[in-house]
Amino acid sequence: MVKYTDETIVMKRIQTRLKWNKVWKRIFFLATMFALFILVVLVGRIVFQGIGYFDWYFFNQYASRFPEKAGVKAAFIGSILLMLVVAPTSIILGVATAIYLEEYAKKNKLNDLIRTNISNLAGVPSIVFGLLGLTIFVRMFGLGKSVLAAGLTMSLLILPIIIVAAQEAIRAVPNEQREASYAMGATKWQTISRVVLPAAIPGILTGSILALSRAIGETAPLVVIGIPVIVHFLPDSLLSEFTALPLQIYDWAKRPQEEFQHVAAAGIIVLMMVLILMNSIAVYIRNKFQKRY
Repeated sequence: MVKYTDETIVMKRIQTRLKWNKVWKRIFFLATMFALFILVVLVGRIVFQGIGYFDWYFFNQYASRFPEKAGVKAAFIGSILLMLVVAPTSIILGVATAIYLEEYAKKNKLNDLIRTNISNLAGVPSIVFGLLGLTIFVRMFGLGKSVLAAGLTMSLLILPIIIVAAQEAIRAVPNEQREASYAMGATKWQTISRVVLPAAIPGILTGSILALSRAIGETAPLVVIGIPVIVHFLPDSLLSEFTALPLQIYDWAKRPQEEFQHVAAAGIIVLMMVLILMNSIAVYIRNKFQKRY
């Protein structure tokens, strides 16, 4: 014999759930608005402080002990060169590792342990990677306080993040696409290079650009490997000494003169512009591949 539920009780429960849904929706909306408000206040304060120093003279001058003569020329060029080392090194190694783990490596306890350790490395403090870079690249390989040593150290820092992001993107590609490629007579590598990777590029780029954004704003690893703060020359090779925007901003921000706080804010504006440019390029490429695949 079927026992029917009282319709009145069902309606009351539905009404209660709808009320709680509205409550939680408002709470989440307020949390989002609060975070956006803090972001707007922070960015507004930085722009208000630094806009007076943000001009072509600021871009074309080296660091100085006088705030009105200080500039970001060496730090800006140094950060660009640093990213030219970090980006190809970390993305190529990260994507290649993800392809091996997802497409070639067997499903066993050893590979599961490797995957787990890679995920754990993504949460290791950046100063630990700075100590690793100091030991291996600066002292063992004798690269000194160069662009190459700093770039390889930063690559180690963001490599686990890129690997995890690339693994998730490759894993998200439907198996039907792989099977269709095999059915057409394609080899495993042809399937990976012409089917899997193009479909996974939007996810890979999203993770990579977030990782590169972290690398360009990190200070601790550069401090640990001994990158100088004040540099009055431009690096002429990857083995030259250099300085970077985060180091320069840190040095200005810790000085007692109020004018240097405004100079530091102008440096932060430059750093944000570089980040926005990097993100814009990544979004363009991601959207292009999303429309194609």
